[in-house]
Amino acid sequence: MTLYGVTGWKNTGKTGLMERLVVEMVGRGLSVSTVKHAHHATQIDVPGTDSYRHRSAGAQEVILSSPLRWALMHELRGDPEPSLDSLLAQLSPVDLVLIEGYKRSDHPKIEAHRQAAGRDLLARQNPTIRAVASDVALEGLACPVLPLDDTPAIADFILRDLGMMA
Repeated sequence: MTLYGVTGWKNTGKTGLMERLVVEMVGRGLSVSTVKHAHHATQIDVPGTDSYRHRSAGAQEVILSSPLRWALMHELRGDPEPSLDSLLAQLSPVDLVLIEGYKRSDHPKIEAHRQAAGRDLLARQNPTIRAVASDVALEGLACPVLPLDDTPAIADFILRDLGMMA
C-alpha cells in the first residue's frame, strides 16, 4: 500500500488538512483510506446501543452492520496497542492511505503547522517529514514549506513525492 502521513502537534490543523486531502485525492479519482492515531481512550460507540452493550458484556470483537456501512470494533482488554503495520493489514487495497499522527513511524509525512499553537517544528529533527504546511512563512528548513490552506498544492507535492504524478 502507498502511505503518506499528516503529522504535527495538537491544534495545528492536522485533521482539517486530512479531510481536505481526502476530498482532493478522491476528486482526482484515487481511492483513499485513512488511519487516525489518538493518544487517549477514544470512544467510538455510544452507551446504551446494542453494540456498546455487547462490548461492555465482554465481547472481544463486535461487528456492527447496516445497509450503509459496517464497522469492526476490537477491544484490547489490556493487550498492547497494535502496530501501524498490523492495522494497515486490516485495510482493503486502495490507491493511497493517509495517516494522521504516528509522528515516529517511518512513512513519509507532511507536517501541519500553525504559528498560534506555539510549538517547535517536528521537521527540524524528523527526516520522515518531507514538507511543512504552514499558515506563516518559515525559513531555515531543509524541506519545502507550503501554504497550509492550499490543498491542491499540498496534494500535488504528496503525489509527486510518491511518484504518482509527474
